[in-house]
Amino acid sequence: MLEFRPIATDAKSLAGYAALFARCFPKAKHLNEAYLQWLYSRNPAGKVVGIDAVHGNELAAHYACIPTTVCLGGKQTKALLSLNTATHPNYQGRGLFTTLAEKTYELGASQGFSAVYGVANANSTPGFIRKLGFELVAPLEARVGLGRLSHTNWDYVRTRAAFWHCWTEDHLVWRAGSPANQIFVGSRNAGSSVLFAKTDKPGIVVEGEASVILVDDGLPRKLPSLLRLYLGLSPGQLARRSLSITVPGRLRQSPLNLIYRSLDSALPTLPATEVHFNFLDFDAY
Repeated sequence: MLEFRPIATDAKSLAGYAALFARCFPKAKHLNEAYLQWLYSRNPAGKVVGIDAVHGNELAAHYACIPTTVCLGGKQTKALLSLNTATHPNYQGRGLFTTLAEKTYELGASQGFSAVYGVANANSTPGFIRKLGFELVAPLEARVGLGRLSHTNWDYVRTRAAFWHCWTEDHLVWRAGSPANQIFVGSRNAGSSVLFAKTDKPGIVVEGEASVILVDDGLPRKLPSLLRLYLGLSPGQLARRSLSITVPGRLRQSPLNLIYRSLDSALPTLPATEVHFNFLDFDAY
C-alpha cells in the first residue's frame, strides 16, 4: 500500500531522490545530491514543499515545489514554483503525479502560499490545465540578439504589474550560485541587475533582469558571449528588445508556457500582458 509523506531533506532522502531522477531521466545529470541539497534546503525563501509516494522501502514517486516571494496584484506574498517530478517505472500509469500535486498544493495552502506557478512544455501543459486546474498564462517570448536585450521599466512593474518575482539580494545570490549552471553579473543600475547564464547552445548566453542591485556578491562579472537570448514575458510589452529577432518555432526544442494556479482568492487569474518573468524566475538555465 502506498504511503504519502512530505518531502524530506536529510542525506538519505536526497540520495533517494537523485537515484529516482537518474532512473527516470538518465540524461539529466544535474539532478544529483549536491544540486538537490542546494535547491531543497538552502533557498532563503524557504525549504522545499512537496510530497513523496512510498511503497514499503521504495520511493514510488516524488513531486517538489520551491518557495518564492512574488508580487501578486500589487501585494507581496508567498508562492510556489513547480519543479521536479518523477515516478518510478514500476508505478507509472496510476495517476500518482496528479495525486502528489494536489496533496502538495493542499500542504502549500496550509502553509500560507497564495499561488503555484511553473513553466511547462507543450507535452505537459495540457495535463496541468485539465487535471490540476492551472491556467495557461502565455507562451514565453524567445528572442536572440546582440547587446543588451532587457530594458525593463521597473517603475511600471513595481506599480502596475500583476505578477513579478520580488528578489532580495541574498535570494538572488543563492539563485546565481546554482551548482548546475553558474550565473554571471553583467551590470547594475537604477535599482536592478542584469545577469547571464550559459545555454545549451555554444556561443549563446541567456539574459535576465532582477529588481535588486547586487553588492559585494562575489559572483563572476565576465560575459561568456555577445549573442544573447531573452526568454520571458514583459508587462505591456514595455521592455525593449533592441537588435533582436524572435526565435523561430522550428528552432525551439519545445514552446515553453507560463502556467498559474491560485491557492487562495488573492488573484484567481493572471493577465498575460501584466507579467514580468525571465529565466531567473524558473529553472531553464
